[in-house]
Amino acid sequence: MVSKKSRTEVRVKKHNRMRGHLAGTSERPRLAVFRSNNHMYAQIIDDTVGNTLVSASTLDKDVKAELEKTNNVDAAAKLGSVIAKKALDKGINTVVFDRGGFIYAGKVQALAEAAREAGLEF
Repeated sequence: MVSKKSRTEVRVKKHNRMRGHLAGTSERPRLAVFRSNNHMYAQIIDDTVGNTLVSASTLDKDVKAELEKTNNVDAAAKLGSVIAKKALDKGINTVVFDRGGFIYAGKVQALAEAAREAGLEF
């Protein structure tokens, strides 16, 4: 009998493989994206010291108040613009995009494109 791994196990394995190639530095930190069934989270991380420089999620009160739902493409686009504004306020212009093992489509793509439109470069 063939045993099939869960989608979560496959995603985590992909993410670990990708992290071998991606690393955030102080000059160019890593924009890490995670999406659950109900919310999305984005962090800008300096991997050399292991610090989170900027974070935003659909759980934040100011973001959640403007959204009808927290798990759709519109919410992801809003989150992308919020994280980009916070990063630009801290003086972060360029990042490395870490999609977290998720497919670059739908919500992840909407977040990335909104962050680019708001001024982040990657």
